[in-house]
Parts: sequence; structure tokens; C-alpha cells
Amino acid sequence: MTGIEQNKALRVAIEASLRAGEAIMQVYNTEFDVELKDDKSPLTIADKRANEIINTFLKPTDIPIISEENKQIDYSVRRSWSTCWIVDPVDGTKEFIKRNGEFTVNIALVDNGKPRLGVIYVPANKVLYFGDVANKKAFKAQLLEHNTSYESVLKKVEPLTPKSKSDKVEVVGSRSHMNDETLAFIHNLEKQGKDVSIVSRGSSLKFCLVAEGNADIYPRFAPTMEWDTAAGQAICNAVGVEVISKETEQPLSYNKENLLNSWFVVS
Repeated sequence: MTGIEQNKALRVAIEASLRAGEAIMQVYNTEFDVELKDDKSPLTIADKRANEIINTFLKPTDIPIISEENKQIDYSVRRSWSTCWIVDPVDGTKEFIKRNGEFTVNIALVDNGKPRLGVIYVPANKVLYFGDVANKKAFKAQLLEHNTSYESVLKKVEPLTPKSKSDKVEVVGSRSHMNDETLAFIHNLEKQGKDVSIVSRGSSLKFCLVAEGNADIYPRFAPTMEWDTAAGQAICNAVGVEVISKETEQPLSYNKENLLNSWFVVS
């Protein structure tokens, strides 16, 4: 764990995610209203409360924040940021509304366009994932309660290890975005003689499945924003899993002028 204990940014991100997760679950267990944003994506009071809590933790770091629920700052300002936080207070709001538990809190720290660290918290089952790219380590912790100290989290961690390659290929598919391009990708694997099975998950949990060895590959041929992927990419990169753009054949980059990602493959 050398280096992890001393990472102040990671500590802040973990503490923020746990507090946000607690607030999210307080809403989850009630009757709540659903709004539609300008892009027709859903929004609940859980998104707003989680965002407020995360901002209170991250703002004292004096590192600028890109959050799905913050007012977006023009690129003429953002282009000067060498480091920034990228946040999705509730990734998988559709899953939250369905009450299937597959929603997450995503917090990433990005340095010169590259994810440096990432935290993904799954409030419904109190599972925490985090990765530190510089230290090439990523971990998972099953917590008993949201209100868990950083020191207690570190005592519960288990390292993440991706799968080794074989002819049996588990492909991560979205519950909401299994489109023709993804089906064609799967068919191409089968033509190569691979024994393909599908693993479905919502939100950024798809990245975690690959990082922890419960799937081999995650093709995403549908729109995502930077806050959907930054934390997951950091966790994957920390264990040697790449997130490659289909447009550039390079790793996804962050704090771009357009915060929309290209299609990508995690493997």
C-alpha cells in the first residue's frame, strides 16, 4: 500500500464518494421526483445532493472541477487547467430510477488530459473501487457502512487483477445500449473462434468488471461524456487495462474542448 496512504487527493475523493453515497441512498429509499434536463436525461434530488456534497470536499483542494451537475465552464478557461477533477455524482441515474442498484459515484483526478486516480463507489451494496495510476495499483473494498473512515477502508481492500487471455471471452454489454455496432463487434469475435458470453451491468461498473477480472472486454459504441469514463479509466489503467478510442486509436483524453467521448474499447 506504499504511496496510497499518503495520497491526499485519493483520500479526499474516497471520503467525498462515501458521503455522497450515503445521501444518495437516503433518497433511494423514498418516493422521489424525476426531472428531465435539456438533453432529456433524467435528474433527481439525489444527483443534486450528491453533487453539493462532493463539491464541499473537492473545492478546498483548489483544483478546478468538471461535474455533470455543475455549470459547464467554457473551454477558453478550461484549456489552461493542467489538473482537474472530473465528477459524476450519480452515474446511472436511469438505473437509480429503476432501483436496480447499478448506479455509482464517479470521481477522477486528471493531469494533462490523463486520469491519475479514480474512485467509483456503489452505494447500494457499499462496494468501493479505487485506482492510483502512478502506483499501478487498484483495489476493491466491501464496506459495512457508508460512514467508514479512510483508514478503515484501507484495512479492507483487496487488489484488483484482470483476467488472463483465453478463447472464452466475456464481453461487457450495457443494459441500455446494446446496439447494432456492439452486436457486430461480438459477432466478429465469434468468427475468430472465440466462445463469447455477455455480462450486463449498468453505469461505470462495466469498467470495474474488466479491472477485477470478471470480464475480458468492454466495447462502447454509444455516446458517453468524460464524467462517465474518467474514474473507470483510471482504475483500469492502474492495473494495465487500456481504454482506447476507436477514433484516434489512442487512450481517451480529458478536459477536451468537447466533453463528449468518442467510441472506445476497454481491454
